[in-house]
Amino acid sequence: MTEISTIPVVMTFAGSDPSGGAGLQADIETLASMGCHASPIITAVTVQDTQQLFRYQAMEASLVVEQARAVLEDIPIAAFKIGMLGSVENVEAVHTILTDYPDSPVVLDPLITAGGGGNLANDELVDAMVNLLFPLATVLTPNSEEARAFAPEADNLDACAQELLDLGSEYILITGTHESTPHVINRLYGDHRLLETYTWNRLPASYHGSGCTLATAIAALLAQGMDPKTAIHEAQEYVWEALSNGYRIGMGQHIPNRLFWAKGDDDELPENNRLH
Repeated sequence: MTEISTIPVVMTFAGSDPSGGAGLQADIETLASMGCHASPIITAVTVQDTQQLFRYQAMEASLVVEQARAVLEDIPIAAFKIGMLGSVENVEAVHTILTDYPDSPVVLDPLITAGGGGNLANDELVDAMVNLLFPLATVLTPNSEEARAFAPEADNLDACAQELLDLGSEYILITGTHESTPHVINRLYGDHRLLETYTWNRLPASYHGSGCTLATAIAALLAQGMDPKTAIHEAQEYVWEALSNGYRIGMGQHIPNRLFWAKGDDDELPENNRLH
């Protein structure tokens, strides 16, 4: 019998994006780029392009469960990544699955809106994520707008983070691309305090699937046994390179080049522009 591969497998729950920029397509590319195998569980089918989300149809929760259980009974899963779920029933289904694997790291990208615009979650779905999934998350990766939406009583991002930490997530990385600041400032929280800030040069374009890429990159590194703080740091390095090497294929947002490292030797890559 052939020996089973040691390549770590990450199970990702997300919607399918026909533009190939976000959702499961982004997750699969990111995981392959970072040396992991993707186990993609379709939670919804979306109708979207690089400009906007037109509509989506959530999968039946029973089908989400069947997809996941079939794989989990066959393949060891090293980490879970959660993106768009599409319905309260799917949140409940994923919660049931995750509680059976309490030792596996979970990265949750708590999507409320699509990158190009369009709502992905109503109030009932937001409440379900907060109550059922936030307590199970090793790393929560909201952008600043999502953080404010999940903690509407907080008067600043630090207070938002504290409220979200109280819900049970181990680490929270609040990204700052939506803020009107000269540079992008990402903030990592844990142990009821601000642990670190990361400052990046702001790129001129906007990107379809950047949040998916970040959360999945963190999950990939956790699946390889990296500690969370180091994984969160290195995942941001990877995403910045993917964005800075991004390309525009339609009339809307740019697409991250998640395989930027595969360029030929004659192609110049920009120097890392992290500010120290």
